[in-house]
Amino acid sequence: MNISVVIPLLNEQDSLIELNDWIRKVMRSHNFSYEVIFIDDGSTDDSWKIISKLSTNDKDVKGIRFVKNFGKSQALHAGFNKAEGAVVITMDADLQDNPDEIPELYNMIVNEGFDLVSGWKKKRYDAVLSKNLPSKLFNWAARKTSGVKLNDFNCGLKAYKLEVVKNIDVNGEMHRYIPVLSKNAGFTNIGEKVVQHQARKYGQTKFGMNRFVHGFLDLITIWFISRFGKRPMHLFGALGFIMFAIGFGFSGYLGVDKLFFNPDGRLISQRPEFFIALATMIIGTQFFVAGFLGEIILRTKSNKKRYLIKDELNFK
Repeated sequence: MNISVVIPLLNEQDSLIELNDWIRKVMRSHNFSYEVIFIDDGSTDDSWKIISKLSTNDKDVKGIRFVKNFGKSQALHAGFNKAEGAVVITMDADLQDNPDEIPELYNMIVNEGFDLVSGWKKKRYDAVLSKNLPSKLFNWAARKTSGVKLNDFNCGLKAYKLEVVKNIDVNGEMHRYIPVLSKNAGFTNIGEKVVQHQARKYGQTKFGMNRFVHGFLDLITIWFISRFGKRPMHLFGALGFIMFAIGFGFSGYLGVDKLFFNPDGRLISQRPEFFIALATMIIGTQFFVAGFLGEIILRTKSNKKRYLIKDELNFK
């Protein structure tokens, strides 16, 4: 199979038929063997009914339905787990991503050797203050923190080698950072393609301004995990050592001063240096404990299922 198209969605009943027809037209015009995997992330409209009808009429259309809304990352994880195409394409279901981009994305993976190609919506049809400017700030921070030189991390239109999606763990709200996850997994040949962004035709966006706050918090998380996820004691132990060094330094100073230079002065417990020494050693101890707990959790963690699937369509 050439291509798997993975499409997470939430309440997109108006766009599904048009999107599927568009994808089918592109695939058949280029003689691609393909599958379209719709992941219904707990929709409350008729999205699943439409997906069921599409899958009945077309064996290339497959569906996964969650029990409730678990989030886009979990939907992508479920789709990646089922995908079989040599190239996996992700896109949103709101018709803002253009299926006509698929052949070139496929070519960049197969013939140009990229592990991952991310779309770049250079010209956007979103609100400037609520989406465009925050998005630019977010992308700048992501570039600086991760070292991945992309202009648009959050574009839903991306292409991957199959082995990439099978070897990354997309969870929480980490779908924004799939290129970073891929880089951390060893897939470093990451490209970018300017893609056409279209104005939303149906419905309303499911994301508000709070997604940027969550995005920056997730950025800090992924920075920590990428550097210290397998060795938390290296970070917390180093911080603990620094705190202890400061504490012992002040303690040594107080002891030497009291014994040799100012034996008749104030009690050690009445001097500010005493409290600095005490506080830094307590903080150092807490850092060491945090490191030990991190190591214990890392070695005893279990892979708890992050979503529940209610129905599946057209899967073997």
